[in-house]
Amino acid sequence: MTEPQAVMLTIDQVNDILDEIAEGFPPALFQELNGGVNLIEEAKPDPEFPPGEMYILGEYCDDLLGLYVNLYYGSFAALAEKEGWDRETWEDELRITLSHELTHHMENLSGLHALDDRDAEELAAWREEFGLASSEE
Repeated sequence: MTEPQAVMLTIDQVNDILDEIAEGFPPALFQELNGGVNLIEEAKPDPEFPPGEMYILGEYCDDLLGLYVNLYYGSFAALAEKEGWDRETWEDELRITLSHELTHHMENLSGLHALDDRDAEELAAWREEFGLASSEE
């Protein structure tokens, strides 16, 4: 039995899906997100992991440019190809990632960091699984 063929969406298709997803979220989640949500063409491999094993799908940014979310089309595409995603999986992963980054945004505005803590714990577990030293050591 052969593995299903991955559905590879173009950056324009992903941008359209992302727009639809964003329109489904309450406008309050985008309050003070002055840099908006950006779909970046390149992949962003996580440098702490072996090549091709871990990708950064999105980032919440709070810097001199303002408050914004970057999602990395190339990272989604790399995982889609590797894991054989269909269109529904693309949509699910985009929705989950945007929701995750908007949660970072809301926590940042509120002075909270529970999601940051959970992310750090999950990354530590992944590092352990790959036999990598903790970045805190």
